[in-house]
Amino acid sequence: MKALKLFTPLAAALTLMASLCTSAQAADDVMRVGTDATFPPMEFVQDGKRTGFDIELIEAIGKQLNKKVEWVDIGFKGLIPGLISNRFDVAASAIYMTEERQKVVNFTDSYYRGGLAVLVLKEDASIDKPADLVAGKKVSAQVGTKSIDFLKTNYPAVTVVEVEKNQAMFDLLAIGRVNAAVTGRPAAVEYAKRQPKVRVLDEGLTTELYGFAIRKNDTELQQQMNQALQTLRSNGEYAALTQKWFGTTKE
Repeated sequence: MKALKLFTPLAAALTLMASLCTSAQAADDVMRVGTDATFPPMEFVQDGKRTGFDIELIEAIGKQLNKKVEWVDIGFKGLIPGLISNRFDVAASAIYMTEERQKVVNFTDSYYRGGLAVLVLKEDASIDKPADLVAGKKVSAQVGTKSIDFLKTNYPAVTVVEVEKNQAMFDLLAIGRVNAAVTGRPAAVEYAKRQPKVRVLDEGLTTELYGFAIRKNDTELQQQMNQALQTLRSNGEYAALTQKWFGTTKE
């Protein structure tokens, strides 16, 4: 009886250890990815499912790493804080690799080139180039993005109207509540295709590189994702995705 009493706690402890090991192993097979799926063609929801260039590229990387991708939906301004606080392992949402962000997180190698662009109404002849963003003009931009600080620093005379969601920024322009909207060029071009009332200025504001954000201490995952990106570029899958979403194989 005494031997049985000693065995029972030991067996329970061993069972718990085995369970913890199994859970840890399962976690190694999962890559949690935070995204704000409101930014077509990079990431958005269509027919109830996430899709877009970033979404499909991350899924392809997951397959290369033999990891199941678990998506975590979060507003753009919460992506970096959520990553740092371990809510997910990767932030993938058309994030510019800015110096400020690189102080607190690491990035993969750049996976696409973009930059800030200006959207205006076609009927508005008063804005034909960025220099026309002068006093009296209202410009919408999404909170948490580079657009806000860039406008306040480089175009201090304009009134910046900050919105939570990318679509709200476009809506304000379409109904004439603002004179322009500033966002990433891929999203600006995509919106202009769907909304005949607007146009994208030929002259951009900046040239930027997109990267997937990873915690500073997660260098192993960073290296694995970089290797996966290299493989996808060499085997043609990356080119197929850029052709699908941007109509070109050029980055």
